[in-house]
Amino acid sequence: GLQMLCRFVNRIQPLCRFRSRVSFSSLISQHQDTDDNNPETTFDFTDENYEEIEKILTKYPSNYKQSAVIPLLAMAQRQNRNWVPLAAMNRIAEVLECNPMRVYEVATFYTMFNRKKLGKFHLQLCTTTPCALCGSAQIADIIRSYIGVEDGGISKDGNFTMTEVECLAACVNAPMMQVNNEHFYEDLNEDNIIPLLEGLVNGTAKPGPQTGRHTCVGPLEQTNLLRQPPVPEFRDLKAIKIVLDKENAEKAEKEKKEKLSA
Repeated sequence: GLQMLCRFVNRIQPLCRFRSRVSFSSLISQHQDTDDNNPETTFDFTDENYEEIEKILTKYPSNYKQSAVIPLLAMAQRQNRNWVPLAAMNRIAEVLECNPMRVYEVATFYTMFNRKKLGKFHLQLCTTTPCALCGSAQIADIIRSYIGVEDGGISKDGNFTMTEVECLAACVNAPMMQVNNEHFYEDLNEDNIIPLLEGLVNGTAKPGPQTGRHTCVGPLEQTNLLRQPPVPEFRDLKAIKIVLDKENAEKAEKEKKEKLSA
């Protein structure tokens, strides 16, 4: 019993190293004016994004434009290097012809919308149980040491901000992190994390597993435990394919004759 308890404690120790994973964006319940985020600052979408906005608005009735708040907030965040200033929210309200409060309440509800300035690369490191058990605590320490700031801060070169996040549904490739709400970088370890950060800056980083494996294929490159599952006995797939091919050929021949006769 004692031996089992010791093994359990050793397994959960990594989980005790993490801090509260509340997004630093969500800690600000009210807007706070700063030099680069106040009622006097300005924001406008690019011409390309205005064209995209027109396409987005066609998906909604003209009297329900405010339904596009979320995609426009996401667009503003991408354009403004990973964060949404007050000026962007006000501009969205103008475009959607709605009360600014409608935009504020959405932007403050979802922690994926950052209302604080971030680095060029937002490193969202998963620290939920599977990643924690696979060493994400060590990965987090290495990242903090490399970028020189604590969670939520911006590195001196302006390139990085790191935050701990909840599960991103790539547990089989743990530990992993998401960068800028766009790409997953998986199978992280103490040897490949620094080269990955360098690759993000110089543009050579490739999303996906960082250990060379393809997607989530196991170490033996098997896609199943023992063997390929057999075809159900009541279905002769080859015979079905022959019938379908014959039907498609007959249909094509019929259409060809109809075109010629026309």
